[in-house]
Amino acid sequence: MKRNLRNYTLEEIQTLISELGLHPYRGKQIYHWITAKNATTFDEMTDLPKALRQRLKEHFTLALPEVMSALSDEEGTTKFALKLWDNEIIEMVIIPERDHYTLCVSTQVGCSMGCKFCLTAKMGFKRNLEVYEIISQVVLAKKYLREKGAELPLRNVVFMGMGEPLANYERVVKALRILADKEGFNFSRKRLTVSTVGLIEKLERLSKEFPTALALSLHAPSDELRQELMPIAKKYSLATLITTLKGFPRVKKGRHTIEYVLLKGVNDGIEEAKALAKLLSGLPIKVNLIPFNPHPDLPYERPTEEAMEGFQKFLLSKGILTTVRKSKGLKISAACGHLSAKHQALQIHTFHKPHHPLTYSQAL
Repeated sequence: MKRNLRNYTLEEIQTLISELGLHPYRGKQIYHWITAKNATTFDEMTDLPKALRQRLKEHFTLALPEVMSALSDEEGTTKFALKLWDNEIIEMVIIPERDHYTLCVSTQVGCSMGCKFCLTAKMGFKRNLEVYEIISQVVLAKKYLREKGAELPLRNVVFMGMGEPLANYERVVKALRILADKEGFNFSRKRLTVSTVGLIEKLERLSKEFPTALALSLHAPSDELRQELMPIAKKYSLATLITTLKGFPRVKKGRHTIEYVLLKGVNDGIEEAKALAKLLSGLPIKVNLIPFNPHPDLPYERPTEEAMEGFQKFLLSKGILTTVRKSKGLKISAACGHLSAKHQALQIHTFHKPHHPLTYSQAL
């Protein structure tokens, strides 16, 4: 199988090119094309000799996942179902903001964390994504925005899609390094956000090896409730998580984010808001309240507007910066797993192998 060049850093590509008997500067040209210039084929690399381009085709590939569908709502949120080389399906979502676009990427096929409110948990863990499969989502998003004539830049990449990013630690960190490389994609570290349920050992490694913007999936203000919603919480207590969060470097003194999915009658009451405010008191964080997007296969309901407003107002009254995420993409199955579930029957019919609905960690 040909090696996908999106799997490699600049230095690694230069080594690969040198092994073909070529000068390393050719490697830098190629790297620039597949990152900054977002090339999808070798033929686009017009400053390379035609013979070299042909040679590259013989040894390497720039293959991208197949876009099975791309659905947009009236506000411009677009959700993609992507088919990988082994017919597995992942999702990515492009979200329009005031002056830029944000891309949410997946890092695994499935997930082993088992969060009760997440549709991905129902499919279990299939496999980790390779570096090129993570990077390819950025390439496809940039290609899509260019072809539609978008005037705003793709500025933020959030690792909040399918899977637990830190459970695919090595590949995720390598992808982050490639995305942040000034010689390539040149994303600011503060614009690269890693969401995690809180794998302490991996968080401590990340804090030393590649500190970036962090989003901690909390979803409950007590160990008892968190363990009920998130099985992984039995391994990591809230006290340990908060201590680890305090020690995690803030990129350019920004705030880390606490992600909190509001579930009707479960964790959306004023008592939970009080407990959360006490837990987070004094921390330089912001809380992102996410109203649950209902799905028939999940036993939870969307909170009322009154409950969401009351929860937010209480946290704000305690000096905690708190936002309520606007539920974009409800009409296009943009909540985690909803779109890919629609592709499940098609996959079974076409490929004669079972596929399961995947999720997007209720990030929309």
